[in-house]
Amino acid sequence: MGRYLATRLAQAVGVLWAAYTVSFIVLYALPGDPAQLMAGADANDITPEQLDALRAEHGLDRPLVVQYFSQLAGLFRGDLGQSISTGRPAADLIVEAIPPTVQIAAAGLLLAVVLGGGLAVAATYTRFRGLGQLLLGLPPLGVAIPAFWFGLLLIQWFSFTLPIFPAMGNKGFASIVLPAITLAVPTGATIAQLLSKSLATTLREPYIDAVWAKGAGRPRVFFSHALRNAALPALTMTGLIVGQLLSGTVVTETVFSRPGLGRVTASAVQTQDIPVVQGIVIFAAIVFVVSNLLVDLAYPLLDPRVVTGRRRGATTPGATPGGGTAIPEDQTVPTRSSTPEVAVLHGGAA
Repeated sequence: MGRYLATRLAQAVGVLWAAYTVSFIVLYALPGDPAQLMAGADANDITPEQLDALRAEHGLDRPLVVQYFSQLAGLFRGDLGQSISTGRPAADLIVEAIPPTVQIAAAGLLLAVVLGGGLAVAATYTRFRGLGQLLLGLPPLGVAIPAFWFGLLLIQWFSFTLPIFPAMGNKGFASIVLPAITLAVPTGATIAQLLSKSLATTLREPYIDAVWAKGAGRPRVFFSHALRNAALPALTMTGLIVGQLLSGTVVTETVFSRPGLGRVTASAVQTQDIPVVQGIVIFAAIVFVVSNLLVDLAYPLLDPRVVTGRRRGATTPGATPGGGTAIPEDQTVPTRSSTPEVAVLHGGAA
């Protein structure tokens, strides 16, 4: 276990370094002069000597390699430098913007898991084929809907037509609802697509037939055995889902005029505020790394073989990870047509 954690931590450090390096190269490759952007509306009246003084003040006149290693050393000290556009420490700007973003991101993730997971379970568990197909057709629609358009639609319905929630700002719980729903719809649709497909595949595995043959009831087969193993691919997507939520805040916070990392990111990119953008990239990379590390640590709870590396010799061919449903080799595994209950389950899950 210790070696496993050490390997994952080493990979995490590599990801953070790569994220910092790529962001540094991309930002310096963008057209435009940060010094002129700092001068603002008076850029046309400022003299070349004044622009040179601005570059020297912020270290923009040094060779690119020197700037890279200087900023990298500052990152190890926890110093992201000063914001080019505001003159304030970049770390302070980012720390102030985190709480409002975490509010809507956490609420959006909770809604996405509940709605997406519930939709996948309902579509797969129902005995009515038409209802299942209807429910399975909703996730692609949720993925295809543009976030900004859906956010504006929610504002029109629930802020202007029905004045239930505020259209903008950050004023208590009510102001979180619409942004959280805007973030949750595409994320929940992704979860529903992945989990429903995984459930449908798992329900066709031979070990599920064996569980039926042992006399287990339909809820136990579905929730205790199939859902547990089918959740592994969805759990793997957690890191990407968190990243999707963070990227979605840029649009969502702009639509709902909320303070947060999204608006700070948009403003920093527009003004080529390199220290702020790099700080946000590092923060997003840390969130991504931590979420994936937590997923890796959660895997052994569902399948201890992830850590031990052992494979149980007494598993049926094609059995999915999970361990709890292993079948001895000397036990005959019935076919799907061997019991009436199996036909009912697979007919309802089609």
